[in-house]
Amino acid sequence: MYPQTHVYFAQAILGSQSDPLSLGSILPDMLIGEHFNHCEAHSKGVEIYNFLVKNRSLLDFGQAVLTHGFTPEGLDYYGDEKYLDYEKGYSFEKARPFIEKTIEACRIPPEMGWWKAHNIIEMGVELLVGSAGHYSEHLKSAFTNHALVSEVSEMLQNLWKDKDLKFIARVERFIGFIELEKPGVESLAQKYKVQMQYKHRVEIDTKKVAHLIYKAAETVNTDLQQFFQNTSALVKDNLISLTKS
Repeated sequence: MYPQTHVYFAQAILGSQSDPLSLGSILPDMLIGEHFNHCEAHSKGVEIYNFLVKNRSLLDFGQAVLTHGFTPEGLDYYGDEKYLDYEKGYSFEKARPFIEKTIEACRIPPEMGWWKAHNIIEMGVELLVGSAGHYSEHLKSAFTNHALVSEVSEMLQNLWKDKDLKFIARVERFIGFIELEKPGVESLAQKYKVQMQYKHRVEIDTKKVAHLIYKAAETVNTDLQQFFQNTSALVKDNLISLTKS
């Protein structure tokens, strides 16, 4: 899922709002890169949380990280990997009718179609969630909390002494790829254009992508809250077992 959705979900799970919670809820996406692939970055939650418990610091941050990834099973597990009896996660299942139009709008080869169509669904979710709350303000507050960002950077360096994550630079780069204001279809499409240029060197048709995001929001609107209710119950149980062990 996209950042404002992760902030919303972490707040719903933990029942609070803070800069550490907001930053922790999106950390796995900022870890992707030179040292960790997508799957690895989404499987570090327990390691990070245990390190923070041992050092008695940033516990809200650590709990928020646990709500995000694949291991332990957080929002992205149920969105991407497996949900109910679907072949994959919720976002992939919802993306099936969008594959061909996504290939056309994003000017990508067919083998990339399902993955990028699931991004379209995620942006539809972001549109609904972000426009209904103040999650953009919470993200901006976390990103501009320089003391917090520096503390997290130092913590990650102490945790993985053999890796130079350059976390502060990662935060600055990540901000350029995401919508920090209340999302609209055009602004989400423009940010997706930047991502696709950077990752794949392709020029998407932003008007077509914006229309697909609008249609994706319509598609998920019927059962999105049920998805959040189901997954929040599962993730809460996960956190209870992890934080008590």
